[in-house]
Amino acid sequence: MALIQKSSIEQVVAAADMVEIVSARTPLRRVGARWTGRCPFHEERTPSFSVNATDKLFYCFGCGKGGDLITFIREAEGLDFAEAVEALADRYGIELEYEESSPQHEERRRRQERLRDLLEHAAKFYERYLWDASEAEAARAYLVERGLAEDICREFRLGLAPLRPRVAAKALEKGFTREELQATGLIGRRGTDYFSGRLLFPLTDWRGHVVGFQARKLREDDPLHGKYVNSPEGELFRKGTLLYGLHLARNAIAKEDKAVIVEGNTDVLALRQAGVLPVVASMGTALTASQLEELGRVRTLTSRLYLCFDGDAAGEAAALRGMELAVKKGFDVRVVPLPPGEDPADSPEGFTGRLEGAEGYLAYRVRIELDRTPDRQEAFVRVREILAGFTDSPELQDAIQLAADRLDLPPETQSGLAPRTRATTGTISPKLLDAGDRLERDALAGVLAHPDLREALAELSLDHFDSELHRRVRAHIVDDEPAGTDVAALLAELDALADAEGIDEETARELLLRVRARQIRRELAQADPERMKDLQDALTKIRAAVGEPV
Repeated sequence: MALIQKSSIEQVVAAADMVEIVSARTPLRRVGARWTGRCPFHEERTPSFSVNATDKLFYCFGCGKGGDLITFIREAEGLDFAEAVEALADRYGIELEYEESSPQHEERRRRQERLRDLLEHAAKFYERYLWDASEAEAARAYLVERGLAEDICREFRLGLAPLRPRVAAKALEKGFTREELQATGLIGRRGTDYFSGRLLFPLTDWRGHVVGFQARKLREDDPLHGKYVNSPEGELFRKGTLLYGLHLARNAIAKEDKAVIVEGNTDVLALRQAGVLPVVASMGTALTASQLEELGRVRTLTSRLYLCFDGDAAGEAAALRGMELAVKKGFDVRVVPLPPGEDPADSPEGFTGRLEGAEGYLAYRVRIELDRTPDRQEAFVRVREILAGFTDSPELQDAIQLAADRLDLPPETQSGLAPRTRATTGTISPKLLDAGDRLERDALAGVLAHPDLREALAELSLDHFDSELHRRVRAHIVDDEPAGTDVAALLAELDALADAEGIDEETARELLLRVRARQIRRELAQADPERMKDLQDALTKIRAAVGEPV
């Protein structure tokens, strides 16, 4: 993949509004020159999250997360560096430039941009037709009948394909080719519009770029078979890799620490309309490995998945396949069962209560196995196979108890369901900063707060700092060395520290002198007699400057 040019990255950062971006995830209020609020990365009652809007830095005194603007986007949305920059560029309308790459790569990138532009033009046309055309009255009435308000339909950009071919002709007028129309699935083999008279749900990637459509049948004489039909698989659209609504649900997933996965697109609309915001759809299939990889982006936001599929046999099988894959990927999986024949959209207002009563993976898995296996001995063997791979935990003990109750097992037999193993979750004690480490941090924080002291910091060599990370911060401040992710995180922490502790310029200058004095003491311990006097004189001057007894 081609690298984004440094100048483009700087342009994106300069254009972005740090307060606007952070405020989309947590309310902020201005306090002096800074902004504060509750941390969007952990639950807290007292605001401890600090934003420097000028330097575009953030830091939380509660959980310790901090960094620059791009780090915030990466943490908040589960993106890598390039994806975060591209997301910001999309938001602020900046065209990125990339380092030189192969002609094949550039050609592929340009083609994908044209195909996305074509699909975006089509989506806008379908939207306008749904809400403005008199021929769309029946489609609008259908949405009202389903209980879907216009604002939620507009948020998800629902549209309607005209009965008469229109999209292909309009696209050709705008300079797109028939080959591009076919590559996006907007026309069929005969060159006519692929969708006709159907309600359209634009399908997007995680950024909100349209990559295809799902079309719902509205009339009996529809030439396409199936109640729902998707765009043909192509260069941009692959059904098994997408989760409907993910681009709109990301913020809520982070804030509520859960992702709710349903089966149908209309379920997503109905639940979001009812206030259930962290919801996405697998579009009528069991969760695939590719969809779970897409949800892997969300792992930085939450590791909790709530799976909710139709309560029929097919829905149950889909839930089993999906949750088994998700558990293997490391997600904490819970299942929200529904009565047979009922969709989440049938009673969205009561869905929050269903979430509260969701079953853990092991309990659900054991219960399903017990329901489908009439033979008591065979059920015991199958349950034991399921539980064998799990270490001891409250969830495991609940599953054992469920099986024991259902199979009416005596206490001496219950222990055979799963071995009693110790959980392997160790605890790591947090590293305490020693006095020397804190001195270095405070000194660097003071220089960040008072840039006029940059020359004084330059007089200290790298040897004055014990921490390799502190040395890199010094190199960044003095020599303008690039700041990696860890340096950016520490810069944000130091910036917040200087403000919180009120480090004034005089104090900062004194801290730099103390760092120098520490190094002189170390040199004195190994100095030859000729240097010792000079070092002692230098140390005496520093002590006098900082008010220590000489």
